[in-house]
Amino acid sequence: MKRKWLSLKQRFSVSRFIRGEPPSSGPIILNQRRVFILPTQRGLGFVLLIVIVLLIAFIYNNNLAYMLGFLLASIFFVSILHSFKALAGLVIQAGHNQAVFVGDQVGFNFILQNPVNQQRLAVSIKLRGIREISIEPFQSQNVVLNADATKRGWLACDKVTVFSSYPLGLFRAWSPLRFDSRVLVYPRPASLVPAFPDTGDANAGIQNQNLRNGDEFYGLKTYQAGDAIRQIHWRAYAKGRGLHSKQYIGSGSHEFWLDYAQTPGSDVEERLSMLCRWVIEAEQAGLNYGLLLPGIKLIPNNGREHYQACLRALALF
Repeated sequence: MKRKWLSLKQRFSVSRFIRGEPPSSGPIILNQRRVFILPTQRGLGFVLLIVIVLLIAFIYNNNLAYMLGFLLASIFFVSILHSFKALAGLVIQAGHNQAVFVGDQVGFNFILQNPVNQQRLAVSIKLRGIREISIEPFQSQNVVLNADATKRGWLACDKVTVFSSYPLGLFRAWSPLRFDSRVLVYPRPASLVPAFPDTGDANAGIQNQNLRNGDEFYGLKTYQAGDAIRQIHWRAYAKGRGLHSKQYIGSGSHEFWLDYAQTPGSDVEERLSMLCRWVIEAEQAGLNYGLLLPGIKLIPNNGREHYQACLRALALF
């Protein structure tokens, strides 16, 4: 692979030390261009100790103090090399990410590979939280970093920082990385199970009727006078959600449409939340359902691929 050279302006850019280089779609190797090192607070205190010891040695012309001062200075400078080696050569690659719903935790997957005969100790990787790991020689390790899914659509992975203060904590070696990694976030499903819209064929068999032998529960509707007492969803009433009647569907073959235009809701997100709940319930019930959004039409079907296609359409609407 052809190596990309940086100009002096790019090499000493402050944003490069903080944000890292442009996002990468492939594995990233931590080399001397990507690893930065600075002394920690402990390291600065160690420097002050060295200065005091050498100052005492100079004032009192004490050879033992000179030896101690030079020994501490040697440890300080050798720690720079060990801090760099703690990260140098590591290969980091973004893994496959699973789609989630709004309000869930997103798990960004990363694979850290150690291609050399050297144990990597106390290596930390940070996104929102921090994970500390150790990697054996010629081994790899999967790491999942969590983030909050606050809105639907594509959620891009933010900057990931790999760092280590190994071995003595005198220096902090770090590498800010950016990946072309993202997760699809579906709308949050409605909390209640609303009744499916009556948009199917006349022979679809979706009926708002009392429970019969062989019928299956498929949703709730607002209680209306005349509904059977045994169909009232008392659990929802106990939670302060008002009176709702349970609805059932026969065991025949059913096909219907989930239409955005006919979905109740005060705004776009509420409608998409309702449609998301219907898609989940219809798939679990094994029904054939289609999805109608402005400019999008998915014909009635079921199965994993159709289910994911519907949720994807809702997420990207």
